[in-house]
Amino acid sequence: MTGTLVPSLICTLAVICVSAQAELKSKSCTEVRKAYGSKGFNLNDVPHQGVSGVHLKVCPQGSSCCTVEMEEKLSQQSRSDLKAPVNQLSSSLQSTFTQRHRHFDQFFRELLDNAERSLNDMFIRTYGLMYVQNSELFKHFFRELKRYYAVGGVSLEDMLAEFWADLLERMFRLVNVQYQFSDEYMECVSKHTEQLRPFGDVPRKIKMQITRAFVAARTFTQGLAMIPEVVSKVSTVNASPSCVRAAMKMMYCPYCSGQVSLKPCRNYCLNVMKGCLANQADLDTEWNNFLDAMLNLAERLEGPFNFESVMDPIDVKISEAIMNMQENSMQVSQKVFQGCGQPKPSPGFRSRRTVREGAFAGRFRPYSPDARPTTAAGTSLDRLVTDVKKKLKHAKKFWSTLPESVCTGERITTGDECWNGTAKSRYESVVMGNGLANQGANPDVEVDITKPDSVIRQQIMSLRVMTNKLKSAHSGNDVAFIDVTEEASGEESGSGCEAGQCTPDFDFQTPVTMKPQEEKEEVRRVG
Repeated sequence: MTGTLVPSLICTLAVICVSAQAELKSKSCTEVRKAYGSKGFNLNDVPHQGVSGVHLKVCPQGSSCCTVEMEEKLSQQSRSDLKAPVNQLSSSLQSTFTQRHRHFDQFFRELLDNAERSLNDMFIRTYGLMYVQNSELFKHFFRELKRYYAVGGVSLEDMLAEFWADLLERMFRLVNVQYQFSDEYMECVSKHTEQLRPFGDVPRKIKMQITRAFVAARTFTQGLAMIPEVVSKVSTVNASPSCVRAAMKMMYCPYCSGQVSLKPCRNYCLNVMKGCLANQADLDTEWNNFLDAMLNLAERLEGPFNFESVMDPIDVKISEAIMNMQENSMQVSQKVFQGCGQPKPSPGFRSRRTVREGAFAGRFRPYSPDARPTTAAGTSLDRLVTDVKKKLKHAKKFWSTLPESVCTGERITTGDECWNGTAKSRYESVVMGNGLANQGANPDVEVDITKPDSVIRQQIMSLRVMTNKLKSAHSGNDVAFIDVTEEASGEESGSGCEAGQCTPDFDFQTPVTMKPQEEKEEVRRVG
């Protein structure tokens, strides 16, 4: 009996071996060689016919057109292929807002230059030598405005108070040339500038307009600059080894079975990408809050205190203040003499010129908005704001929808005739939710949900800080910036959050917050 079984067993094993060898030899790897070579790899890595895949680490271990060397190279390729569509989408977003930031920044800077040039031309025509002799005061005014916009460190309220006090001192001397005034006497005059109201209501209006306009413009521009910074930092986050393994299995394991044109099932692709981009998806909540705050502040750029409508006619407004001082010079002088004492006559003063003859002489044409269209950056603020609002709205949910944006078009196959990770068949697993916490049961990517990426967490906190600044600027509060790149910076991945327990302080310098009803009244008065 035993003698009969042994030959029979040997025969059966021989048939199996012959059958397995036949299967291996029957699998042609011609198409795999073409696809593999098209990626720049050495064709000598690819067998002409199927070989045993027992040594493969990622792909199925049956009859295969893949060797261990091929699997390693395709694994490296999958890392690049995984990043490519994400980088493409991120780069597009970066480019969009880098361009918008440049447009806004150029517009605001050119508008300031135009306003200074316009004031200089108008005042030379209107006040002549008197202006030329005092032009440094106005140059300093614009220098400080430009410094505030560019780097901060300027209290707008203090700067404006000093400007009006200095202007009052110069004009007071001019309309009272028959007297001599000591520094102590002029100090007394300056201290009572607000009480004297020599320029009428113009200083109060300009303070409100400039503060609101510059705070909104500067903070909005800083916000635009932050978007490419955040995208750049987030896009540098490297894929984990388990993610690369999952990407390799999804993209290139079909090569091993000779099916080079077989694309992954859409839901399979979604689960791989949701696992690989889990940390990025966690950025979405603060990202959307930040964009909402940007959109709200954009409304300030369109309102009655917008930068363009404030700065374009600034020369006319200051000239109006000077005219108010001229017309009220007698009353202002009398109040000063009563409060600060009777000044001494100027030695050798013989002229009997009137007060007006010694003052800024001249009148100016009434301001007409239609007569002076802005040419700053070749556009208008309304057009810039309309455009950027569309882009901001479009950028919402960017991070949470990245998997859907990647798993589309030629990268996937819809229906059941697709690669499900093991074969050409329907993908049965449930699609995971977004974010790190939802990846614990991801069937295709091993994700450690207890270890969030430090770079992503750092950017979440940076966005939260910036959102608070945008909200403060919307309320009219001046916000101190160190530097957008410094504040959101730090060490590379693994450095943790920012100093100060992830929430760097920000300073409110010029609170001018009003209740909605008070603001409406102010708009009516200023308008």
